[in-house]
Amino acid sequence: MNLNLHLMIDFREITKTSKLYNFHSHTQFCDGRAAMEQFVVEAVKQGFTDYAFTPHSPIPFASPCNMSTSDVPTYIAEYNRLKSTYGGRINLYLSMEIDYIGKQWGASSEYFQKLPLDFRLSSVHFIPSFADSKEYVDIDGHFDSFRQKMGVYFNNDIESVVRSFYSQSIAMIEAGGFDVIGHFDKIGHNAGHFREGIENEAWYVALVEDTFEAIMDNHLIIEVNTKALKDHRRTFPNKQFYYLLKRYNAPLLINSDAHYPELINAGRIETMEALAENGLYKIV
Repeated sequence: MNLNLHLMIDFREITKTSKLYNFHSHTQFCDGRAAMEQFVVEAVKQGFTDYAFTPHSPIPFASPCNMSTSDVPTYIAEYNRLKSTYGGRINLYLSMEIDYIGKQWGASSEYFQKLPLDFRLSSVHFIPSFADSKEYVDIDGHFDSFRQKMGVYFNNDIESVVRSFYSQSIAMIEAGGFDVIGHFDKIGHNAGHFREGIENEAWYVALVEDTFEAIMDNHLIIEVNTKALKDHRRTFPNKQFYYLLKRYNAPLLINSDAHYPELINAGRIETMEALAENGLYKIV
């Protein structure tokens, strides 16, 4: 990793401006809703000090949300142009949100290790279909789509889907090759809509705790993702699991997972305040 993310600071002692960073965002190269430069212009306007681009990585099958391998050189060239143009006003970083698609494809793969990325963010968005383990299904989208896929691919077995998600997550963690883990309990959102209260069930909590221990054992930085705060009043990890962050004094990045320029700081300051209410003041 070329980016020194591991310095832990107490955010009570820093200025509001120095809290303005975002290390998770999506643009025209994946499912983002604006060009990279529009995000940079907005970040400069708002007084951000640091901003990273993390398009959904190429994957070995078609996906409307992921960038193609053929676009990667164009993405890197545009990043270099923006860094040259805006470098005196903001620190910009080149990255990807790398999908884990089993042992054959993930952040540790040679392809991603050779890319000139400043750091690597990795997340689980796909799990194997129950009918065909070689077919990976996106379980990260809107609930209406998730509910349909539950019937088509997963026999409406929500517990098995959740277990598969966390199994994939631990396999991704153990495979390594990345620095920051993204929205590590994201499945809880759709699973909670499918079966209310599932995130409070003992077996679910045990899976989260096991995954969290794997994250800590592998010395990863944890993203606190604020994308769903405004519309769904939750973060990833969910607030109910902040006790794990405190127990392990986990290194945190508070990211907005922005898909629109105007949302680059959405929920971040409010989340910092919520973390502080839980005795968590240290951020990376």
